[in-house]
Amino acid sequence: MSINVVTLVGRVGTEPEMKYFQDSGSVKCRLTLAVRRRTRNNDEPDWFELELWGSTAEIAGRYVNKGSLIGVKGSLKLDSWSDRTTGVSRSKPVIRVEQLDLLGSKREAEAEMMNSNPDNF
Repeated sequence: MSINVVTLVGRVGTEPEMKYFQDSGSVKCRLTLAVRRRTRNNDEPDWFELELWGSTAEIAGRYVNKGSLIGVKGSLKLDSWSDRTTGVSRSKPVIRVEQLDLLGSKREAEAEMMNSNPDNF
């Protein structure tokens, strides 16, 4: 038995990069996600590259912006290629997203905090 499931919640670090494939009619979206690790003294986020396909990609392209808080569920894959200039084999981990949850934008969270702070009255 093998399991390859990744669940992350974090803030989007880049605007969604959309790519439409005319031959197949499919669509792909790429973006980065910053996730804070649960430790006491960790101020640096871990960064993940996300890849979304089909209707999930369309939703991300329409509703997700840099700074949005999202949750994703998917699987880890390893993209491999040969460097064009050096010919060296390269690879990087990518999260293939199957489920996208829109949890709100950074501006919405800041506005909510300002509205709920009694010192602002």
